[in-house]
Amino acid sequence: MTKHGHLADFLQACRGRLRPEDVGLRTYGERRRVSGLRREELAMLAGISAPYYTRLEQGQSRNASREVLDALANALRLDGAERAHLHDLARTSGRKRAAARPRAERITPAMSALLAAIEGGTPAVVVGRRTDVLAWNRPGHGLFAGHLDPDSPDDPGRRPNMARLVFLDAHTRDLYVDWPAKARAVVGHLRITAGRHPDDPSLASLIGELTMRSEEFASMWADHRVLACDVADYEMRHPLVGTVTVTQQTLQSPQGDGPALVVATAGPGSASAAALTLLAHVTAPREAPAPHHGTTEIPTT
Repeated sequence: MTKHGHLADFLQACRGRLRPEDVGLRTYGERRRVSGLRREELAMLAGISAPYYTRLEQGQSRNASREVLDALANALRLDGAERAHLHDLARTSGRKRAAARPRAERITPAMSALLAAIEGGTPAVVVGRRTDVLAWNRPGHGLFAGHLDPDSPDDPGRRPNMARLVFLDAHTRDLYVDWPAKARAVVGHLRITAGRHPDDPSLASLIGELTMRSEEFASMWADHRVLACDVADYEMRHPLVGTVTVTQQTLQSPQGDGPALVVATAGPGSASAAALTLLAHVTAPREAPAPHHGTTEIPTT
């Protein structure tokens, strides 16, 4: 984040991604110092004054109305997730609060019951807003992180973090055939979360760690892309069952806060569905063998 704030950074990044020809503006061949739209061009498209937009982008005005934000979203051609992110940033940009100790994230009894209900052959993971793994069923552990201790989510000090795994763990990186797509989805989710919770020091610490340890994360984070991946298809190279294509669905509470349930499914009757069934079988707990009662000969006298 620059000295101007998250809202200003996001507006500047979105403006830089649009070319004049993208929005029907003629340039008449003049030499331009910026690759994207100029501030005055965006202001004109949004129907607001150029000085006001300049103050907004420089962090000098933090009370933009919903109408102004919607006009800017239309001019910048933002999608639904980006538009919501813009409103989140505007709502939180004027807050002056000391960083509070984040509350511990826990799964609710209802979420635990749901996770137990789909224990069968469907991989499922419960993640917190910072992508900490709070719980998983056996297929979920086997699909996403079979190389880790299955009990690690039970210990807050050892909980896996999906963002760290995607960027810093070699096993997880090799798991995704199109790793950049998965990585962009993780960064896009963290952008949305940071817009909603700008005062979360644990989230800021995670982002800082990933920025320092991964050049790829730092580059993607600087792009200010937001991405709401409620449903996404991924091809995965699994060390136990081979290549499998799954649909990862994120089931979030209506409030958009708190733990989310991530479920992986495959098309009925497909080879990937058979692979998930095999994975559930090989990760199932083994029953102890029944004691063998051999016949005992009674010596004759």
